[in-house]
Amino acid sequence: MVSQKRPGAEEKFDDEDYPAYTMGRAAEMLEVTQPFLRSLEEADLITPQRSKGGHRRYSRRQLRRAARARELVDQGTPVTAACRIITLEDQLAEYTDRRSPDSRS
Repeated sequence: MVSQKRPGAEEKFDDEDYPAYTMGRAAEMLEVTQPFLRSLEEADLITPQRSKGGHRRYSRRQLRRAARARELVDQGTPVTAACRIITLEDQLAEYTDRRSPDSRS
């Protein structure tokens, strides 16, 4: 009999995109309010997955982006501008990571 392999706990721990954190826990970890997290969702910075019951679940990657947004907001940047800055930073990082060493001049 061949058994199907399901992702185990170890793989989930290593998965940056596994939605392991509830909204309450995410807010507590980041020392922000739940409305702040919802504002990041409204600004399209993060899109949490939903549990079967409809509750938001955040990944570590999303929490890092939310933490960066909080840093910018704490410096006086409006939420929408902070989200745009982070999106542009991510795009720039993706572009520079894709460039091969041979194409740099």
